[in-house]
Amino acid sequence: MDFTIEKYSELIAALRSSGLDFQLRHDVDSAPYNSLRTAQIESQLNLKATYYFRMVPESYNEEIIKEIHSLKHEIGYHYESLTTCKGDIDAAYQDFCVNLEKMRQLVPIQSICMHGSPRSRWDSKEIWKKYDYHQLGIMYEPYFDTDFSKTIYLTDTGRRWDGYRVSVRDKIPRYQEKWESEGLVFHSTDDIISQLNDNESLLNRSGYGILMTTHPQRWNRFGFRYMSEYCSQTIKNQIKRVVVNSQFNNSAEQ
Repeated sequence: MDFTIEKYSELIAALRSSGLDFQLRHDVDSAPYNSLRTAQIESQLNLKATYYFRMVPESYNEEIIKEIHSLKHEIGYHYESLTTCKGDIDAAYQDFCVNLEKMRQLVPIQSICMHGSPRSRWDSKEIWKKYDYHQLGIMYEPYFDTDFSKTIYLTDTGRRWDGYRVSVRDKIPRYQEKWESEGLVFHSTDDIISQLNDNESLLNRSGYGILMTTHPQRWNRFGFRYMSEYCSQTIKNQIKRVVVNSQFNNSAEQ
């Protein structure tokens, strides 16, 4: 079975033993206790990750933020201010600054990452066409500050590793097609583990580092929560597919 907490343990153990350069990133969209569990597993393997928390009740939990930080992981801000402020860039920037300062009252924040908000018409990365997050002491935004000519992006968006095909924003345009042409597209977690464990695999011979993003709410022991996540994500993927196809058709018409 895929997307169990046991499978996640296998995945990061394979990453750790592969010898590849990698960076672990987690988007805490909901179920913050799941993030604490993955943080504990990583800590046991002496691995450090970045956990991006949204400023919404289903994600933002001050006690868990502090506990994950105490395990030597980095905490980042998973911002969605342009959606929250309905496309008003100036208001979105002010909202971003207020939320950033609130989080910094708990732990240091030097990294941010856009939350995709697939049902929103606004992309919060657009804030940075007018403003500069570096002036706020932010050192890293993965969509802007990762060299994707040297780093492959693997994400479990859509509860699958090739979910960029139905993703609205969690993908890397231009490079995604290049990785696909090189055979570096994987569907299941076992596909990735198999590549990591084989020294002669395409992934190990590619020369790429790895930026891996997971959404901890997706990784559960089998039971009610597992099935609930499976069913809800299946429905979300169908909605995303409609949105992506609509965007493609609108672009073609223009």
